[in-house]
Amino acid sequence: MAREDEYDYLFKVVLIGDSGVGKSNLLSRFTRNEFNLESKSTIGVEFATRSIQVDKKTIKAQIWDTAGQERYRAITSAYYRGAVGALLVYDISKHGTYENVERWLKELRDHADANIIISLVGNKSDLRHLRSVPSDEAKAFSEKNGISFIETSALDSTNVEQAFHTILTEIYHIVSQRQIQDPSGPHGNSGSNTAPIPLRLPSTEFDSKSKQNTSCCS
Repeated sequence: MAREDEYDYLFKVVLIGDSGVGKSNLLSRFTRNEFNLESKSTIGVEFATRSIQVDKKTIKAQIWDTAGQERYRAITSAYYRGAVGALLVYDISKHGTYENVERWLKELRDHADANIIISLVGNKSDLRHLRSVPSDEAKAFSEKNGISFIETSALDSTNVEQAFHTILTEIYHIVSQRQIQDPSGPHGNSGSNTAPIPLRLPSTEFDSKSKQNTSCCS
C-alpha cells in the first residue's frame, strides 16, 4: 500500500462532457475496474487516482469527474485549474451529446491551461446498434481541432486503458522533453509558473488518501 505514495509525476486529468455520457464509469473502470449500471449523476466534482508505468517512471494520475449538468458548471470551472489533460466524452448513441462537444471544448479553452492535452472520447461503443455519431465524423472533428480521438466502452472495458494511457504518456513525454531542454527547470516544483504544464500538483491540496472519492457539494 505504501507504493501508492511513491511516484515520479502526478498529473491531474479532468473528464468533461454532458451528463449521462459515462464519465463516472470511465473513471471507476480505469481506477477500480468497476462498472455500475445504476450509477447516478455526479454531484459537483469527485476524483480517484491510479498509478501507471511509463518509461520506467511511475505516473500517478489524478482523474477528476466533473458534473455535466448546467447548474454545476460554475462549481466545476475552478477544477480545470492545474489540469494537464482532459478527456472530452460524448455518447456515440446520442447525437446531442456530440453536438455539445464544441461547447465543452470552448469551455476547456476558456478555463484550462492553454497547453492542456485533450482527447475526444466516444463512449458506449458497445451500443453499436444504436450508433448515431459516425466514427469518421468525430475523427474529422478531432483532427480539425488538433486533438486525439478514441472510442471506448466503460461497460465492456474496450479501449478504456488505452484512452487513459495514451493521454498520460503524451503528457509525460512533453514534460520530460521540457526537462531535457531545461534541466535547471522546476522539476517537481508546483509553485513555479515557468512550466506551461506543471510537473507536480500541490500534494497537500489534492493528494490525500482520505479524499479518494470526494464531493464538493455533499
